[in-house]
This record gives sequence, structure tokens and C-alpha cells, in this order.
Amino acid sequence: MIWNLKPQTRAYRFTGHKDAVMSVHFSPSGHLVASASRDKTVRLWTPNVKGTSTTFTAHSAVVRSVNFSCDGNFLVTASDDKSIKMWNTHQQRFLLSFKGHNNWVRSARFSPDGRLVVSCSDDRTVKIWDTVSRECINTFTDYRGFANFVDFNPSGTCIASAGTDNTVKLWDIRINKLLQHYQVHSASVNCLSFHPSGNYLITASSDCTLKIMDLLEGRLLYTLHGHQGPVLAVTFSRHGEYFASGGSDSQVLVWKTNFDSIPYNKVLKSLSVRTNPDPAPHITDIHPRIPHLHTSGPQLIQINPRGHIVDMQSSDPPVVDTGIDFLSKHKSKAAESHSPSLVTNQVNSCLDPSDRVSSHAMDPASGDPGITSTLEDHTGIPPTLASTLGHIVEQLDVLTQTVSILEQRLTMTEDKLQECLGNQQTVQQVTSS
Repeated sequence: MIWNLKPQTRAYRFTGHKDAVMSVHFSPSGHLVASASRDKTVRLWTPNVKGTSTTFTAHSAVVRSVNFSCDGNFLVTASDDKSIKMWNTHQQRFLLSFKGHNNWVRSARFSPDGRLVVSCSDDRTVKIWDTVSRECINTFTDYRGFANFVDFNPSGTCIASAGTDNTVKLWDIRINKLLQHYQVHSASVNCLSFHPSGNYLITASSDCTLKIMDLLEGRLLYTLHGHQGPVLAVTFSRHGEYFASGGSDSQVLVWKTNFDSIPYNKVLKSLSVRTNPDPAPHITDIHPRIPHLHTSGPQLIQINPRGHIVDMQSSDPPVVDTGIDFLSKHKSKAAESHSPSLVTNQVNSCLDPSDRVSSHAMDPASGDPGITSTLEDHTGIPPTLASTLGHIVEQLDVLTQTVSILEQRLTMTEDKLQECLGNQQTVQQVTSS
């Protein structure tokens, strides 16, 4: 079926396949529609009233996926015969085959520049192929289940996969690294689609929901309910203002996006505020800024030291204690004396390279002056170690100033970019008027 979104306009019903249609895809120009079927054939349709088509037997088993290249000249198909094939669209001629999977191939997609093809299979692998050499240049096998669907992001630097293990994974193919791992669905993820901006990803799942992820922040943005059964397919429109979803409830739902209505220069401005919430920090500002308790327990932690990817929706990431804070002794004393200013004074004394420090802090609650004692009395640190700590602090001061200068330059660059975008928008408004 090809639907016209204009009101009171009839849809086109094209018949020709002898079994279930597994995949359809418009060519970039919109002049052709390709469809893949269980009848082992691929058809190329002309999307008009006549609905004429040409057919060719593409595989020896069910054809599960069909996809045009960015220029519309080539077609890639994936099949249960464990192969991926590339075709010339206009001549409808077989060009080459990618073989390496040892189970059904669920999906195959071109990269935006057409140089690569990504595929996923029931053999629990995701493979990337070079269309020139016909070789597999990379394989990802990090799956408890297999992937139902896989696709490139608009820039072609990353791939995303929808897994039967209820997860969505985002890989950077330049460094072969797993960037983001979402486990936001409670059932198998059947399909996904990138927003044309590359900032959002929408997924369709057998848990009857659609979910939209903000890839810049790495978090779940929306959960959409509408289908009465498993959601099997979803895709954004070419410019991202709409997206459509189809499910086992025999419904096709068309949705209008609202997260892309803000002009892009305002998005950049909000991102600048988010990434630069405060002025460049000084060495004394590097401590946690949120309220925290000064306890005598271990304070040094290392998050996920084994290098595993933490789920984006995990509110309690795993931590491992790596040692006991050498300040725990006087922190416990500070807790007993209930003097926050004294704690600050004693922490600062650990950074003083001299053997003896004088504390003149005044407790705001009691009015009692601070104490005067040697550094060794507070921490048990010998003078040589204290001198070394002082040297480290001086070096940290230099690094902090360097980072501050870099942040200032980055802020200036962002401001200039925002100004250019604003000028461009003004020119477009003047031109359109």
C-alpha cells in the first residue's frame, strides 16, 4: 500500500507478490519502490495509478530486506539463504554477493555514501562489508541474542542495532567501540530509525511501544503508546517532521514530531549552556559541588573498572572501592566536632607544602576559633611527602589554567558558530520574504 497524506486522497494498493511482503523501500528520487517477499522475489514498482512492476528472483529463500543506495543506482537484498546480494537498479542485473553469515540474514543497509553495507543475522553477528572489495571489514558479536534490524546513522560513522535481547546498541565503526547501550524495552526490539539530524533514534518493540532516545544526552526521551500489539516497523520521514509505525494490530500510525521544532541555533545555545554550566574551575573547585556527607568510610571509587558499557537507564551504576581515603581520620574527627569549616581547613592543610600550618577558621555555629597544630598531627604525613603534595598541587594549578584557556577558546568558537547560524537564518527569512 502507498498512502498519500493529503486529505481525502486515495491510497494505492499494489498486488503481485504471491506471499507475505517482508520489506519495502522508496528510492531517493521517489520514482521507484522496491519490495521483498517470502515468495523469494524482489519487485520494482512505479508508484502511480497503474502500479506497474518488474520482478526478478533474487534469492533461493525468503527475502527479508531491501534497500536502495543513496543515489538510487543500486539495491541490496538480504535473505534466509544466508547471503546478501547487490543489484543494479536500472538494469535489474545481479552485481555481487556478500557471503559470511551462517544463518538467516535479517537486514542489510547501505551507508549514506554507498561504500559500505551493514547486515545482521541470526548467527548473532553484525557485519560491515566493503562494496568494492566485497570483503567483510568488521564483525560485531556482542549479543546475547541476535539483531532484528541494523542501520547507519546519517553521517555514516555509527551503526545501531535492534536486538531480540530487548537492547539497542550504538557502535562507532571508526574505532570499533560500543558507544551507547539502551535497555529500555521489555521485549524484543524489531526496528529502529535515525532522525535526519542524527540526534535522535526511534525504536519499535514487541512490548507494544515506541521509544525515542536522545543520542546527545544518551537517555530515553519519549515512550509512545498507540499500537495494540507488537510494533514491527518504524521510520522517520526524509526531513524528520513525521514518522510512521506499523504493528501486528493491522494499523499504520503516522506521528508528527515535536522535538525538532526548535531552530537549530537555539539547540546549539542550549547545548552550550549544558556543557558549560559554570566558569572554568579553580583547583579548589574540583571537589563535588552537590551536597554530600563527610563520613569516615572509603571515599575513593572507580566506576566500572572492567570497561563494561553501563546501561543508559541505570540509576545505580556499579562501583568498586579502590582504597581508603587518607583523610578519613580527620574527617571522622570533623564529624565528631560538627564543624564544616574545620573540615575545609584540614583538607586544605593537606595541600600545604609546609610542615606546620595555622588554622584560623571560625566555626559559624559556635564562634570557636580553629586549631593550630602540625601537619603530622593531622594526617601522619612526613614533611617530604607533604612537600611532594605541594609540588603536585602547583602542577595542577598550571593544568587548570590551561584547561580554562581552552574552555574560553571553545566558548568563543561556539558563540561565533551561533552568530553565523543566526545570520544564515536571517538571510533565509529575507530571501523567502
